[in-house]
Amino acid sequence: MLIKSKHNNKEPVKGQISNKGINMSFFISDAVAQTGGATGSGGIISFLPMILLFVVFYFLLIRPQQKRQKEHKNMVADLAKGDEIVTMGGILGKITAIDENFISVEVAQGTELKVQRVAIQTMMPKGTIKAAKS
Repeated sequence: MLIKSKHNNKEPVKGQISNKGINMSFFISDAVAQTGGATGSGGIISFLPMILLFVVFYFLLIRPQQKRQKEHKNMVADLAKGDEIVTMGGILGKITAIDENFISVEVAQGTELKVQRVAIQTMMPKGTIKAAKS
């Protein structure tokens, strides 16, 4: 089936059925040309939702995480012999020796574990081990 265009030439109009099948163009420029072009009012307004989303993510996710990392780094740097700590694995113990990268932790009388400094989750108040034993 051949549909002739209004222009008295033998080529069908774009998007109409010809004897070769559907003649469609998938280029964006053709779509813009058919709709009269872009309105031009986009600019920064079109990026505003993305900017607002980034700001929300920054204040709700990124900033608090950075604050926690800074607090943890300071806590690990301030560890001293005799401090009572909990490791990331949940082991409660008392620091007996401190090295540059490792800490010796006494978990029971005569039982010491060597853990990395970064594996310390939190410092506990003095007397926590005695309270936990009873």
